[in-house]
Parts: sequence; structure tokens; C-alpha cells
Amino acid sequence: MKIAYLSTFYPLRGGIAQFNASLYRALEQGHEVKAFTFKRQYPGLLFPGRSQYVGASDKADPIEAEEILDTINPFTYHGTYRAIKWFDPDLLVMKYWMSYFAPSLGYIAQRLKKRARVVTILDNVVPHEPRFFDKPLTRFFLNQNHGFVTMSHSVGKDLERLKPDARYIQRSHPLYDHFGTALPSGQAREKLGLPHQGKVLLFFGFIRPYKGLDLLIEAFGQLGGDYHLLIAGEPYGSFDKYQKLIDASPNKERIHLFVEYIDNERVPLFFSASDLCVLPYKSATQSGITNISFHFNLPVVATDVGGLRETVRDQETGLIVPEPSGEAIAEGIRQFFRMEPGRFGQNIEQLKQELSWDAFARAMMDFAGKL
Repeated sequence: MKIAYLSTFYPLRGGIAQFNASLYRALEQGHEVKAFTFKRQYPGLLFPGRSQYVGASDKADPIEAEEILDTINPFTYHGTYRAIKWFDPDLLVMKYWMSYFAPSLGYIAQRLKKRARVVTILDNVVPHEPRFFDKPLTRFFLNQNHGFVTMSHSVGKDLERLKPDARYIQRSHPLYDHFGTALPSGQAREKLGLPHQGKVLLFFGFIRPYKGLDLLIEAFGQLGGDYHLLIAGEPYGSFDKYQKLIDASPNKERIHLFVEYIDNERVPLFFSASDLCVLPYKSATQSGITNISFHFNLPVVATDVGGLRETVRDQETGLIVPEPSGEAIAEGIRQFFRMEPGRFGQNIEQLKQELSWDAFARAMMDFAGKL
């Protein structure tokens, strides 16, 4: 089958670009695939991070993609449609995670859907930080598709609310496998300036309000003196409110900050140095951070929001805490360290076999073939 894949690809960086690259590699094993990407994904005003592009030390997969779509230039919408039309695909695959992309991706899908099947992988239907225009824009986009792939039950329910007749399948987010191997814990801790002894908790990834770092800082203040908190990631916006919470914490001396974009080369350091990854999210659909964590055999404690329970199997690959509050998160962390850690590693190894990119690609293509 000929597949046009329109989404974020190299040289753009981030978890979505990593997802697309991994799925592209799985799809190209049995199909003819051509990648199309953005020449401008976000205007600078809407992107508070350091850069939208990979750096020299990133281990990005350099998928050859046609950089053609400028999300704020409608003239490129038609140009992108014409380029994909010229490729003459049987299937158009896209990824959707916020309503900002509805006008551009929806325009292209609307014109291609009579020529090719259109399937979108939905990270979110309702954004984590919703605005009044999200639902009408998303409805427009959804109506240009033949089918969808969701990666959590909560996203499927959101899809049904906005498009009751939607045809979709649900498949768990595959595990990332491009971050290399784990380092010895002592070596990783030494490089990060952490003590060799003690229980190290990791908060990793972009720092945004819905991810609940404030709750984790509150929870950490309730833990004993043998705990350390490692915060690694780039803030979306100001870090000031988190810094004030850290300064007021009774355990501030054991909070270690790497408030910056973590390139792929350094990712193994943080996961190898840690005993537990914590996702204190206030809302969620699914999280790519769990998949990075499992790649390094690191268990996860997560709040019971969105689809995190589907990714973090309670008592098997980690623990689910009942609510997004400092007290509940602190108790979940304590409970984890009272348990036998080896059992989690064995279960994570089994999970790796189930959540492969090849299995995800096969399921999506089987579904597309029935539309």
C-alpha cells in the first residue's frame, strides 16, 4: 500500500516526532511510505520552549520528509494537498494532538478523502488546557477522516462525544526503543551529581501545568530524608512558581534541578540514576514518558487520571494513586518502596514484548484495510 504520512518529522524534535519516526520505520517494512512535514509547525509566539528543532547531540532518526506545510500560511495548505495528491497514496496517516492543527490538517484531509482513506492517530481529542474554540475546530477535523486510532480509553470516549459515528480502534502506545541502553546506576548518579545511596524519584519531560509538578514538590516535602527528587525537563513558560515551591520545601536541599531541554544522548542518564519515575498528572490521555521509563525497566507511580491506568498496570509495572494530590502521591511513593522492586522489572520485560511498533503498525493497517 502507498502511504502518505503527514505529521512532525525530522528535523523537528519532541516526543511526537519520535513516535512518527518509529512508526514510519515499522510501516516501511511492508509498504511504500512518504513523509510530509511542517516547514513551520508553530509560530514562535506559541512555542515557549528553547527550540522546535533537534540539536547536534539529539539521536533523532533523520527520516527523509518533504518540509512543505506552514500552519499559519493557508497558501501552503493547498500546496501540501497537491504534493500528497501527486504522490497518489492509498492511505493518508496523520497525528492530531491539539486544535491548532485542525484548520491546516483538516483542509488537506477534506480534499484527499475522496481519493484515499484517511486515518488519524489521536493523542488527544480534548486538550489538557481547553479553550472555547477547541471543540468546533476539532469537530471539523474529525469529520474529514474515515477512521482513527486512539491510545487510551479516555481518548476514545472523548472521540465518541464529539463524533458518535466515529470508526476507531484502540491500541496502547508502543514502547520507545531508540534511547540506547541503561547505565550502571552509580555511574549515572555520579555524572548527575547525585549521592550513590538513597531513593531517587524522577520527574521527566516538558513542564506544563497539567503535569502536576507542583503536586510532586508538595508530596516530596512529606517524604523522609533518604529520598531525592530529580526534575529534568524544559518548562513551557516560567518556572518561577515551581521555584517558589522548591524554596519553601523542607526537603529543598535534596531536589536536583535540570530545568532545560534534555537531548536524547542524556536521556539514559536520568532514567538510569532513578529508582522510580513519578507522573503526578492532573489530567492526561496517555504519556510517552511511561514508555521511555519502561524502556529502561524503571517502574512508574502515576495518578489515576485519563488513560494512565491503561499504561501503568497497577501493582505490575508500577502503582496508580487514587487522586492528583500531594498527600496521595506521597503515600503512593512510600507504598512502592515497601514492595519488592524485582517484580516490577519482570512485568515490564513482558510488556516490552507486547507493545512493539510492528504490532501497532499491523493493527493500524488491518483497520485501514477494512474502512
